Amino acid sequence: MPTPQQQRAFWLRHLHNWHWISSAICLIAMILFSVTGFTLNHAGDIEAHPSISKKQATLPNSLVNQLVKEVPQRTKKGANQELPASVKQWLEQNQKIDVEGRVAEWSPEEIYIALPRPGGDAWLRVNLEDGAMEYEKTERGMIAYLNDLHKGRNTGKAWSWFIDVFAVACLIFCITGLFLLKMHANNRALTWPLVVLGLLTPMLLAVMFIH
Repeated sequence: MPTPQQQRAFWLRHLHNWHWISSAICLIAMILFSVTGFTLNHAGDIEAHPSISKKQATLPNSLVNQLVKEVPQRTKKGANQELPASVKQWLEQNQKIDVEGRVAEWSPEEIYIALPRPGGDAWLRVNLEDGAMEYEKTERGMIAYLNDLHKGRNTGKAWSWFIDVFAVACLIFCITGLFLLKMHANNRALTWPLVVLGLLTPMLLAVMFIH
């Protein structure tokens, strides 16, 4: 049977390993989320200077005719709402506009695509009568971009998965830290008072000042 000292050494070793590994995984992202937590909390005090760019062009008649022919099918419930591959290719090659994977709103008069993105917004409209294309992109700067990363706003599945992994790493970091606090608490009198303070402070603020 292992002695109490050996058991303590075993758990300390494993807890320290999990603690430093999880902290290494989430360190940079935690700094990012801490900074953007501050900028989000003071969003009204941080002045933004949006940059707006616009493009206008006319689609070739062959592409317009293709779109017009596909309107009846694309307006049906459950139909594929993306633009045809040939139109997406023309937009990418000639206008540097990427609409891959984007759902369009089809009607007999026009096609509209909302193109939201972190730190900005964009939209594309194609008039089916004459093929006139309008595109507008708004960029609100790096702080807005980082804030949207914090919120997971319009960031796609890959970033969503990253946030999930980051959240799990933070949980492991905090839980192993809690057990390490427990194992060292006998030599540190302020351990549990500080933990209780960290618990009570947000609870009291929520009860007393948030309505």
